[in-house]
Amino acid sequence: QVQLVESGGGLVQTGGSLRLSCAASGFTLDYYAIGWFRQAPGKGREGVGCISSTDGSTFYGDSVKGRFTISRDNAKNTVYLQMNSLKPEDTAVYYCATDLEVYCTGVLLSRYWGHGTQVTVSS
Repeated sequence: QVQLVESGGGLVQTGGSLRLSCAASGFTLDYYAIGWFRQAPGKGREGVGCISSTDGSTFYGDSVKGRFTISRDNAKNTVYLQMNSLKPEDTAVYYCATDLEVYCTGVLLSRYWGHGTQVTVSS
């Protein structure tokens, strides 16, 4: 059974950092692309970034580029989202997702989602 579990969210001040984890079970994480998304109150879901399975290439949304970094620990079957220089507008529930596809284009239609972890950035 494919499962994704996010953790690491919390309350942080503007300019602070957090590292989110996405622990996978039921499949080998490094075979597939994993995406990160977020949803702020009253807003639609936004793509944060993705790590592909082929060569570990990463892609980021414009709003987080240069501040967020996605990495993968294959031994732990876990993907991380390192978030630096956090802003109040980064406040959202963050989700990881996969469609069990190799390339990041596949995560846009992900079938498998975690339950999310709340990130709140205070001003």
